Amino acid sequence: MDSGTAAWLAAALALVSAALFALASAVQQRSAAAVPDEHARGLRLMRSLLGSPSWWTGTLADVAGYVAQAAALGLGSLLLVQPLLVTTVLFALPLGARWAGRRLHRSDWVWAAVLALALAAFVATGDPTAGVDSAGWRAWVPAWIGLGLAGGACLLGAAIARGTSRALLLALAAGLLYGLAAPLTKGVVDLLADGPAAVLTHWSTCLLAACLLGGTVLQQSAYQAGSLEASLPAATVGEPVVATVLGITVLGERLQAGGTEWVLVAVLVVVMAAATAALAELSARQAEVPAAG
Repeated sequence: MDSGTAAWLAAALALVSAALFALASAVQQRSAAAVPDEHARGLRLMRSLLGSPSWWTGTLADVAGYVAQAAALGLGSLLLVQPLLVTTVLFALPLGARWAGRRLHRSDWVWAAVLALALAAFVATGDPTAGVDSAGWRAWVPAWIGLGLAGGACLLGAAIARGTSRALLLALAAGLLYGLAAPLTKGVVDLLADGPAAVLTHWSTCLLAACLLGGTVLQQSAYQAGSLEASLPAATVGEPVVATVLGITVLGERLQAGGTEWVLVAVLVVVMAAATAALAELSARQAEVPAAG
């Protein structure tokens, strides 16, 4: 398969993944929000959710979304796949509106158009190129230290916070773990060619499993602690930002922009972040309406 075809297929799989993640986040938040606070800490929350059929529906969508993401990462770079995952909010917006029984407003369509155009311009201008599929553990050490400090600060704050602040901090911590999981997934997918034994015995597989498990617990805890409006923007923006930074600093991926194009790339990144946050807030607000009724 030539590189152009692989890139297009990776982009298509990333969009499928984003749609499935949107469905999963909406369904899982409703299930987690129904768990009383006294059953909402750590593994007690997970035990409560395991008995919810609707939570399992969301989990199946989540797993399917992750499989599509892994396939996309096997074909394309993090700098291509991860920014496209912010389209999760584009799928969540009409889904939330349908469940809320309302039509989308002009502002919804404006922000959606801004995000779509910014994403297209980013991919066209930056022309992301692949680096290595995996890196040795020594190359990861600085990133692990930085992410560990950031994640520890979020968890410390969440331990003493309540309501919206707690949901936001837990979602940020989940975004850090999922952002780390993305480049690890790319490496594990590359190991598949060496057989199951190589995958199961490699350190990156163990770390990936820990990131996915920890991210799931933190994400569900964020859903339980506050509204989807509080947690969805942080997680939606946080994961691709962390994954993109790791793709550049650890895996050696690059954007092929030059000269003044870097100014445009910087502007587009800011615009994408602002549009994603705005759309996530709008879609989360809609998804909350039926639960309140």
